[in-house]
Amino acid sequence: MYARVSTAEQEKEGFSIPAQQKLMREYASQNGIGIAADFVDVETAKRSGRPGFEEMLRYMKKHASVRTILVEKTDRLYRNLKDWVTVDGLDLEVHFVKENVVLSRDSRSSEKFMHGIKVLMAKNYIDNLSEETRKGMLEKAEQGIWPSFAPLGYTNIVGAHGKRVIAIDPETGPLITRLFEWFESGEYSLKELTRKARDAGLRYRRTGKPIGSSSVHRILRSRIYTGSFEWLGKLYEGSHTPLTTFATWMNVQEILDGRSISNVHGNRHEFAYTGLMTCGHCGCAMTAEIKKGRYIYYHCSKFKGRCPEPYVREEALDVMFAAQLRKLRLDDDVFRMIGQAIRESRANEIRERDERVAKIRAEADRLQHRLDTLYLDKIEGRVTSEFHDRVAATWREERDRCVRDLESLSFAEDDVIDDGVALVDFARTAHHRFETLPLSSKRRALNLVLSNCSFADGELTTIFRKPFDLLEKISSPGGSGMPPEGGSPPGNEKMAP
Repeated sequence: MYARVSTAEQEKEGFSIPAQQKLMREYASQNGIGIAADFVDVETAKRSGRPGFEEMLRYMKKHASVRTILVEKTDRLYRNLKDWVTVDGLDLEVHFVKENVVLSRDSRSSEKFMHGIKVLMAKNYIDNLSEETRKGMLEKAEQGIWPSFAPLGYTNIVGAHGKRVIAIDPETGPLITRLFEWFESGEYSLKELTRKARDAGLRYRRTGKPIGSSSVHRILRSRIYTGSFEWLGKLYEGSHTPLTTFATWMNVQEILDGRSISNVHGNRHEFAYTGLMTCGHCGCAMTAEIKKGRYIYYHCSKFKGRCPEPYVREEALDVMFAAQLRKLRLDDDVFRMIGQAIRESRANEIRERDERVAKIRAEADRLQHRLDTLYLDKIEGRVTSEFHDRVAATWREERDRCVRDLESLSFAEDDVIDDGVALVDFARTAHHRFETLPLSSKRRALNLVLSNCSFADGELTTIFRKPFDLLEKISSPGGSGMPPEGGSPPGNEKMAP
């Protein structure tokens, strides 16, 4: 039995480990399933090395008689493709209790495909939330607030308006200032400067280890110490106190540039298929080059020595890759059925989302009421201004967190459903216009559905990624089809071409 909440905050908001465990124990009791072990994780799904998940996998490998996993729903067990592939490779029976789905080796390809789309949707859900986080960070940057963890020389604090800002670290800040001054003098190489910084006591904040030369170089290159900073390719005027002057920083850049062997690099041409396939003869990467200013040819890099594979034109590869995508066939009726199934599969998640929104909104209203009451107490002299400012700053930060959570939840679930449908639609239609797609779209289509591509003797060999390997199987002659809408699973029906 495996239970997980994606954040500690989610645990507090009612999506608790005990609630999941209770649901699964009741399910096990009703179905005559004995629970041999139980594993728990409370952390973000994007962080690698979930200890409970890893421990469960080790347990399953060690105990050959235990071949069943109980979990509340898909995104509790895994929220990326790597986790899915790992679990799938153990040949287990997985019960998704809330979704009323059981997957095993004997499940139909269509069922496994629908499950794979859920996994992709779960990954997109994380990406959507990450995008919301990036939007919030961009908003802070536009306000002149450094939106991330404080760089060495600064520390994160809560500012006057309840927002997290950076301020000079009294211990490391002066050392950063001296670092720029020492290097500006021109008397020290980077290695000598690093040694001098170590002797002065400059160390990494978390580990306490002496700073390395690569970190010193990164500090000297960072504009944030001048009071401005770059974020997502754009320059912003910061509201924090600088640790060096812009003139000193510019002098340091000139010294660094002068000591570099070369600071000018030619523009690297982007090719559609580099990095996507290897040579089928020797396993080396296939590289590309332009001939006569306009013709693109691919050939083996010959990293391991001589190779018999000749050149191939990019236009020929366009046709071959389009043919691979053409194997993913779904008619419009089946596609609409898949879209409906995806939406129905998210019904519980939408209900939970609405419940969570209601709780967060109630918490935000409660915090706002506290702030209003505290302000009246300050006006009428029942509390001091100092007490008001200190307490109000904390409550404002909590309220702002609630507002950010509400904003992200307001669109994330709808987007994840649309993205799930779009993934299938993109895969099934990309071949129609593949040769005319822009380079970025070609790479996106191929990265989405293909892996381990190789080219040898004029032939392209590919392997479809999960779950599109299942879509290829049910699209091919003899593949088991999707069940008709509202009907029972088919026997030997075939997917419509």
